[in-house]
Amino acid sequence: MVKIDKKSLGLKYIIIAIIPIILFFISINIGRYSVSLTEFFQLIGNKFLGRNYQIEDTIDTVIFNIRIPRVIVAIFVGASLSVSGAAYQGMFKNPMVSPDILGASAGAGFGAALGILLSFNQISIQIISFSFGLIAVFLTYFISSRFGRSTDTIFLLILGGMLVGSLFQAFISLTKYVADPDEKLPAITFWLMGSLSSVRLSDILAILIPFIIGFSILFVMRWKMNVMSFGEEEAKTLGINTDRVRIAVILASTLLTSASVSRCGLIGWVGLVVPHLARMVFGPNFKYLIPASALMGGTYLLIVDNLARTMAKIEIPLGILTAIVGAPFFIYLLMRARKGW
Repeated sequence: MVKIDKKSLGLKYIIIAIIPIILFFISINIGRYSVSLTEFFQLIGNKFLGRNYQIEDTIDTVIFNIRIPRVIVAIFVGASLSVSGAAYQGMFKNPMVSPDILGASAGAGFGAALGILLSFNQISIQIISFSFGLIAVFLTYFISSRFGRSTDTIFLLILGGMLVGSLFQAFISLTKYVADPDEKLPAITFWLMGSLSSVRLSDILAILIPFIIGFSILFVMRWKMNVMSFGEEEAKTLGINTDRVRIAVILASTLLTSASVSRCGLIGWVGLVVPHLARMVFGPNFKYLIPASALMGGTYLLIVDNLARTMAKIEIPLGILTAIVGAPFFIYLLMRARKGW
């Protein structure tokens, strides 16, 4: 039995918990409209401590209506995608599995695009996005379990995900084809590339509630997921209902993915890269892996979003940057992880 150094583990958690807090204050200062930390704390004093500092109304609007919502949503979206990726990889015992590969992102993306096309409100878009994300994952799982054998189940799982993902990508293209070219088409196209530019205060609650639900389910089931990683026979021997656990994990992970997609569009690679990095630092135990993935995923996406806002005169879509950063970084992780995942 492997002995865990709790002091070292605690230190690692402190570090990855402090980094997003530091980045939060840095991110508040980043943008077209410069806001110093002094002005930020003065504004906080006016709002919550009854102070009377002279602060421009523009700063109030920028901080509370744009920057703070964007930073908070970036953290929770990154955490949601990373946790769902870690859960998918552990449940299917495959390091290459992610919400993108299983078709959840494409399914959720089609649902959200359809909601935009039909002029649904945000809650309706989130519901339809979750529904189609769930349909996509179950189609992928059905293909792998129905046609797979003991030696090729993982291969068919990835193949089925590619098939389902391509199918829903075709549906997304069809949605764009029939969309109004003056209004709906630009909205769908820009949204599909992934962005946090339109995030507002109301979006915080919309992403926070699904995150709390999905994260709580996965964290409660962490020891069952640990047992299932050794194989279904061993789990059944210990009295675990593997079908129920798998369904619960898929539902929770798809909820996390769909909530993120419905708010910010398709942001790839986060659910694939970050869980690998968290596993390298904290090990495969879901007791430590799930919260570590959440913290590291939030930090990662916040860094990428800061780059998206500052690298060029116009904002770069997040989906483009995560692919540019994620692909070579994932190759680096694969080169480092020679002993297996």
